[in-house]
Amino acid sequence: MKMSWLQLRFWQLLVLVFVLLFWHVMTSPTLLPPFYFDNPHKAAFFFGEPLKVFGQVLHWFTSGEIFVHLGVTLFETIAAFAIGTVSGLAVGMWLALSPTAAAIFDPYIKAMNSMPRVILAPIFAVWFGLGVWSKVALGFTLVFFIVFFNVYQGVREVSPTILANARMLGASQRQLLRHVYLPSATSWVFSSLHTSVGLAFVGAVVGEYLGSARGVGYLILQAEGTFDMNTVMAGIVVLTIFALVLDWLVGVFEKRLMKWQPKGGETEKL
Repeated sequence: MKMSWLQLRFWQLLVLVFVLLFWHVMTSPTLLPPFYFDNPHKAAFFFGEPLKVFGQVLHWFTSGEIFVHLGVTLFETIAAFAIGTVSGLAVGMWLALSPTAAAIFDPYIKAMNSMPRVILAPIFAVWFGLGVWSKVALGFTLVFFIVFFNVYQGVREVSPTILANARMLGASQRQLLRHVYLPSATSWVFSSLHTSVGLAFVGAVVGEYLGSARGVGYLILQAEGTFDMNTVMAGIVVLTIFALVLDWLVGVFEKRLMKWQPKGGETEKL
């Protein structure tokens, strides 16, 4: 039986409450005997305490301390996400429509994609400095290839029958690009953007770890240096919440731009 929207949200909230309650019980030195650590306070030291974690998050927002750091991280994330998406779309379309160029660049693209992009962070720090653009460059490399391969595959899998019919009706190459190739690529792009948002965050935070003076990753790194696990977990909570917000925004744009696409099961009904 399919659950209603209200029932679904209830069960999702219940899971969250259970996880937080379990976290609180397992890290409280007074609620359980020390069966997993010889010292009951070690659990809180290693995993943090949820009440103190959310107290730190509340302090950050009420004092305004977090906004400068969060603004830097969000700028790095959004810039990497936007530049990587546009570049992946453009290059993917170009190579999908140019078999000769695709054959020439194929080994180089595969080589760059197989490279662990995180190791490029120190190189970008040397090239672009320790400011925001080294983090944007790292996030770009993480986003670009996901979008590129999805667009490339989407264009290559356009139905030959649709292309033949469009050409018979007199469609020019520009019209094919606008009305056939782009809609096909767009559906593949949005399937990759939800993953790309998270990877753009990864690029920003990893770059801040390696060298920065601002950003949520910088706050987490400073807290790790003083073994302040509550602040570390608070930073992770903040990053997770805003990653979910960006993912939700991508979903909103997807629904608005993909209204033409039939929903699951509609095609079979027709």
